[in-house]
Amino acid sequence: MAGGMEQHAVTRVRVPWIAALLYALLLWAFWLLVRHFALETRLGHMASTFAAFALVFAPFWFFAFGAADALRRMLRSSAVRVLVPGLLVVPYLVYSLPRGEFRWLFGLACFAIPVGSSLLFEFQPPGGTRPGQLGWQDVLVLGAAGLPIEFGWLRGAFPHNGLDSLPKLLLVDSTLYAFLVVRRLEGVGYDFRPRARDLGSGVRELVLFAPIVISLGLALHFITPHGGLPTAATAFSDLLITFFFVAVPEELFFRGLLQNLLEARVGHPPSLWIAALIFGLSHFNKPGPFNWRYVLLATIAGIFYGRAWRDRRRLLASATTHTLVDVLWTLWFR
Repeated sequence: MAGGMEQHAVTRVRVPWIAALLYALLLWAFWLLVRHFALETRLGHMASTFAAFALVFAPFWFFAFGAADALRRMLRSSAVRVLVPGLLVVPYLVYSLPRGEFRWLFGLACFAIPVGSSLLFEFQPPGGTRPGQLGWQDVLVLGAAGLPIEFGWLRGAFPHNGLDSLPKLLLVDSTLYAFLVVRRLEGVGYDFRPRARDLGSGVRELVLFAPIVISLGLALHFITPHGGLPTAATAFSDLLITFFFVAVPEELFFRGLLQNLLEARVGHPPSLWIAALIFGLSHFNKPGPFNWRYVLLATIAGIFYGRAWRDRRRLLASATTHTLVDVLWTLWFR
């Protein structure tokens, strides 16, 4: 018993150091991608740009290693708990001030959205008999994060090609803080500590989904087979970028939060179908004005992503399916 307790204590101490080491290695990998794609010449002022990215990526990363639990223990005062996410304005200041691109409207948005979301959950928490049930407060907070991403309202905060992920990650940080620290929503599954079942569930849903999407996509003239074997650098960069900047943010929003909250209200499988439909509709303008083929295929994809998440309520599982689908599509069918 004593040995087991000692081992558990050691594990609890080690995990933050492992997370910090992996964070540093990922920053190094992203810097290599910057150099590989020669982004320095396109973006300029790489010191402030990469520093802003590192600051935005830090909450995104460390929330997946238990940061929410630590913050809940540390932040006992309601006022402090509400104001802390306002620090998300710092990456914008680090990026924009050295460039002379600071705009008060974007600075206010980077402060007000995180603080407003936390304020709502802190002083007007969702009611109901089941704490994980979708409430109007959840709809407002999800809308405050999802709509600016969907319609690009914060794109002007980082107005250079190649930086589209920064406002998305900033709003993901805001949403994670609001739901995990203040609202304390259970069952989200935002955890980057891998399990074999995550990969198994993710690949299983890909295998089930691929024949459907390929057959239907070809029949609708939405996809066309192309290309050969990609280089190792291309495959690695596509996997890394898609996983962190597309799959995880979307799976957090549509599965870990929306499907999770809907399930407590309407049950399963209605929550799976509704979340998949909303996911599909979020692709209506890619490209616009209304791409019904994309909406249809994305809705079907959302069903399989939702199945992967619900297997063990783990975002790594659905993000695995999502990443592989997007990368295979980009490399061989787009």
